[in-house]
Amino acid sequence: MNSQPAPILLKAKTTYPALKETLIKRDRLLTAMTAGLQGRLTLVCAPAGFGKTTLLTQWAHSQQQAPAWLSLDELDNDLVRFWRYVVHALTAVVPEAVAQRIAPLIETLPNVSINTFLDALLNELYILSETAVLMLDDYQRIRNEHIHSSLSYFIDYLPQPLHVLIASRNELPFPTVHWLAREEYTAIDVSQLQFTPSETALFFQAMSSPGLSPDQIEQLTLRTEGWVTALKLIMLNLRAGTPVSDYVLGFNGNYRDVADYLFHEVVSRLPADIYHFLLQTSVLDRMDAILCHAVTQETNSVQLLEQLKNLNLFMVPLDEQNNWFRYHHLFAQYLQELAKKNHPELWYRANRLASTCLAERSFMEEAIHHAIAAEDFELMQTHLERHLPTVLNKGEVSTLLYWFQCIPADTATSPELALFYAFVLVLTGQLGQAEQELERMERIGTTMEQTERWEQLQSGILFVRSNLVFLNGDFDRWFAFAEGILDRILPANPTYYNFNYNTTEPLVRRTAIGLKGALSQDTETIGNLFMGVLESHGWQESLLNLYVKQSLYEGYYEWNRLEQCRELIPVLKRAAMSCHIPGLLIPLCLTEARIHLAEGRSQLAHDVIDEALLACKKMDTHWIDALRACKVRFYVQDGQISQAKKEMARLGLTTKDKPTFNKEFEFISLCRLLGKQRKETEALRLLEQLWPQSEREQLYSSLVEIANLQALLEAQRGQRSAALLYVHKALVIGESFGYIRSFLDEGAAMAELLSAYLSSDDTALSSSSRVSEAYVRMLLDLFPKLSKPYLTPAPLLDIQLTRRESDLLRLIQQGASNKQIAAALALTEGTVRIYLSRLYEKLGVSSRTQALAASQDLSLLKNIPLMPD
Repeated sequence: MNSQPAPILLKAKTTYPALKETLIKRDRLLTAMTAGLQGRLTLVCAPAGFGKTTLLTQWAHSQQQAPAWLSLDELDNDLVRFWRYVVHALTAVVPEAVAQRIAPLIETLPNVSINTFLDALLNELYILSETAVLMLDDYQRIRNEHIHSSLSYFIDYLPQPLHVLIASRNELPFPTVHWLAREEYTAIDVSQLQFTPSETALFFQAMSSPGLSPDQIEQLTLRTEGWVTALKLIMLNLRAGTPVSDYVLGFNGNYRDVADYLFHEVVSRLPADIYHFLLQTSVLDRMDAILCHAVTQETNSVQLLEQLKNLNLFMVPLDEQNNWFRYHHLFAQYLQELAKKNHPELWYRANRLASTCLAERSFMEEAIHHAIAAEDFELMQTHLERHLPTVLNKGEVSTLLYWFQCIPADTATSPELALFYAFVLVLTGQLGQAEQELERMERIGTTMEQTERWEQLQSGILFVRSNLVFLNGDFDRWFAFAEGILDRILPANPTYYNFNYNTTEPLVRRTAIGLKGALSQDTETIGNLFMGVLESHGWQESLLNLYVKQSLYEGYYEWNRLEQCRELIPVLKRAAMSCHIPGLLIPLCLTEARIHLAEGRSQLAHDVIDEALLACKKMDTHWIDALRACKVRFYVQDGQISQAKKEMARLGLTTKDKPTFNKEFEFISLCRLLGKQRKETEALRLLEQLWPQSEREQLYSSLVEIANLQALLEAQRGQRSAALLYVHKALVIGESFGYIRSFLDEGAAMAELLSAYLSSDDTALSSSSRVSEAYVRMLLDLFPKLSKPYLTPAPLLDIQLTRRESDLLRLIQQGASNKQIAAALALTEGTVRIYLSRLYEKLGVSSRTQALAASQDLSLLKNIPLMPD
């Protein structure tokens, strides 16, 4: 596969911590959490150190069905990354059938809106039959408002078996009162998390601390307000010989002051080697022996980690194998502030070493995070340049923007990286800021020596600016830029050209690079010019060039320019097969098959899809589903309803399912089958649910197809006025973009509706957006050409067969199958189909029978020598 590597997902983030042997079981809280499952949300909210994570861990281990767990950190303030981890966590605990359906959904982001993604995710989760719990720990680390609103939306529409459990230091930043009013919200706050005197007694007993009287335990409970972390610290200090009375009588202050005091009491008594180890490793959000060794530059990390565990010194295990750990957040915060204040050089050095080690282990996000903490922006930029293509491919542009914005304004930045910053600003729609960045770079360019590097920078600026202007819709300005690009070299970095623009859609016209079906003369001209620029500079095999070419190919089909489609097929097919990108291959095959169908070659259309299915065996399921959905459509069009039903059964869709945007192509295929079965009401109900989703995504091609199908179904059940209103909706969009095939492919029933539309005097039509009579008549004039069973034959005297075509015709006469023909001629079956297609086209036929009949009429067979046995 010529694609970016799959993103590394840290297992430690989606694995709940192991239980400690000395844990006090808090039955009253565990019971409250279990009871909360009857609703949709439970919040455990308290300041640091009150045992939120410990309580969640204890509850998770008490469940027969493991919950989905996600430990959140600062890097999760990216909408795509956040939901990628949520889906990853859920796939580990839901049934395999559900996991297979939700796993591909994350690939739809950021190409679709977050609500469309969530609708699809929720719909797939609605088939859950048993309780499932999603646990989000440390939610206070999330500051992104888009994540807050998306999580609120997700909770609003949770299916009954699913429950969300959140632990946070702060109240949730979105409303919860409506869930509370419906008794669907459970809150466990600091007053409930505080240890009672009996729990405090059990705690000190489990810790084997010096004997305390009941009165002392009660006093400590009151003084600490049941704060678990304070009790742990007191226990450690009591072991060191501090008199109990010091705590019973002198314990006061807020949590932060108390924690600092007590941590100081503990840490000040530690041996020098352990103290130094703690300071160095405090920079790490998570650690294992290898990382600790890199940061400390010592070889005894395994032994020191073991000592810390034995001392019970606020170590939280992150996996069952006890390989990865983190410090308790309060303890880590204390150590970090101590290191920054008293040992700044140690702080910076440890972060630099951590950054280098993590990068060597391909944990690039964390490596960049530590380089920023070390204020080593040269190292940070080195990591960023290496990791930028991967992050772009994952769609985590918010993370990229955050990293770029961490670089101080007075820090020297390479022009190449600054250009990428401008490119990211364009991709995220911050066009004004992108313009300012490009202007700044142009000023820098005027001071540079005019070397090859300068030429690269100038052409890169022009390339990024051309993207900016295109997204602004300022096509006149784009043409001005295009002339400049032709005279210059393009950026040499392949990241600009090998971004995979389609990871989910059956047709490229449904994606942003396909402008979601918004066709125009300007976009065609720009597409051709852009391809010319790319190809003239050696980027003809780049994904960008191929996607632009595929977009034009699909546009030509929609405009009924089939000859231009045929010219592009061999070039695109060769490239798509060689780079193994399904986002190119599947749309290519679907469009090629539709061309064969438009020209009356039904069997060839099926052959193309069957060949694609063979090529897709190792690809993700959703690509195979799109191909099967296409076969359903072809069977329906051929009137082979039993075959269509068998193919639909393989897709597993029924009228009981809620249609979602990510499966729109498949659901529309189901609606076409339902229409043939005279189940118009069920089909219309599904289409009515699909329309607002496509409208939200501004997917024009789908809106036209849905409206056309609604019109045909209404007409089929005798609702003429409703049918004409739907036709009108389709025509309004269709005329804007010059759509043709979307109407022609619907056949004679659509021709009748268009004729009725022209003669209609319905005031509802005349009072809405106008559709020109010329456009409708143009469509109607094209319909008769489609009624012929095959293409018009060439004049008799012009038919000349090649030797290969003669061999094919003789084998057809002998009744040979494609497989037998391939063996006889030493070809692949795919190549045989191509030769047959060309032979059929030359004879003006669409089947073997017609080819034999035409050859007899033209007296071709008598001149063909027999094939040798």
